[in-house]
Amino acid sequence: MWKGKFSFKGLFSPARMPQVLLVGGFAGAILAGALLLMLPWCQRQGQIGFVDALFTATSAVCVTGLIVVDTPTAFTVLGQAVILILIQIGGLGIMAFAALAFLILGRRLSLASQAALHDSFFQQDLGVEFKKRFIQIILMTATLESLGALLIFLALLGCQHMPLRALFSSIFHAVSAFCNAGFSVYTENLMGLRDSPVIMAVIMLLIIMGGLGHMVLQEIWQRLKNWRRSAGLGDPAPRLSVHSRVVLLVSGALLVCGWLGLLIFGLTKDETTWGLKLSSALFQSITARTAGFNTVDIGRLPLGSLLLLMVLMFVGGSPGSCAGGVKTTTLAISMAEARAQLQGDDQVRLFSRRVSADTLRRTRLLIRLALLWNLVGFLVLLFTEGGQQGIGMHDVVFEQLSAFGTVGLSTGLTFKLSTMGKLWITITMFLGRLGPLTLALWILPTKHVHIGYPETRIMIG
Repeated sequence: MWKGKFSFKGLFSPARMPQVLLVGGFAGAILAGALLLMLPWCQRQGQIGFVDALFTATSAVCVTGLIVVDTPTAFTVLGQAVILILIQIGGLGIMAFAALAFLILGRRLSLASQAALHDSFFQQDLGVEFKKRFIQIILMTATLESLGALLIFLALLGCQHMPLRALFSSIFHAVSAFCNAGFSVYTENLMGLRDSPVIMAVIMLLIIMGGLGHMVLQEIWQRLKNWRRSAGLGDPAPRLSVHSRVVLLVSGALLVCGWLGLLIFGLTKDETTWGLKLSSALFQSITARTAGFNTVDIGRLPLGSLLLLMVLMFVGGSPGSCAGGVKTTTLAISMAEARAQLQGDDQVRLFSRRVSADTLRRTRLLIRLALLWNLVGFLVLLFTEGGQQGIGMHDVVFEQLSAFGTVGLSTGLTFKLSTMGKLWITITMFLGRLGPLTLALWILPTKHVHIGYPETRIMIG
């Protein structure tokens, strides 16, 4: 159990340094971004206040995509470039850029900083290949975003875009897609580009790869390289880790279930042909897992489709990725635990491997904290926004889960948020990107005392 009083000084103890670095890094980047977006050279009208700039910077750094002002009309090209940089910083993580700066300067990261990076990317213990693997992540990210930008650029030229505009748009959307940000330089997001199969396919692939996690992408790449080398020699390529197999299985299942569910519950009346229905349902199933792009009018979707999107937004992407939510592995462990309890098994297993007690404890805590925070969020937004005409409970619930899952989809409430509502959503995006468990482990006292108490029985169910 936990025992002890809250100590402000204890928040900055060496044991909590990884959490301090992550929280402080993200908060610093958000504040710097907000100040930059308030500069007159970044605004077209010069009327964006601090709250709106803070909201936009938080949405960019936390790779969410919710906007209270129209990005292409409210910000100049310089302002949009600032948003692009904030998205890249938030997608890779503050610690990644700190590590990159240290590597360029030839300095060594502290063990606490390395631990924070491993928590963000690898989800495994420190190893001697830290520098090598980190550089691989940077190169892999740059390569995938560059290839995506090139394909989008060529497709935009075919859509009669001017070369310079097509270049900036392609880079912006490639980074935004891989980082699962959902920001767009078009007022209608990607609705005007949904007739381009090349752009839609590239965006979807970038979203999927960005949501799998760097560790999974590295394992897949390593397996492909070993498979090519061993072709003809009879040596089998190494198997993917249990983590990667869980991520791929759950991600694939959610994608297919979301796709079929949207087809069953329906889209809007604008999707008239089956080809458009199939492509739009697939795209929204993928983007609802924290990317936030949209090719349909979300506010006009049936309630069943909105509920399905809420479930996908709550789950989110995978650990070590650019995505938010409670993560695919959390869902897998929870389902495996429920199955074990129903079968009377005292061990929770995934792919014939036992899940550790510490992982089970952290999974339960994460889900409880996520549910509690969102329940409080529903009440807060109902209090601050519920009095507006035309705002229903489904709009409030959707907005809260979208912010928590760092998704960026909205039924139209974001532009109508009050100042208090904007501040709450800003806090929720920040917590959703860092993860409620990260903040809880930072704030709560960690002194353990081993005291046994008498057992009791309480009726449940």
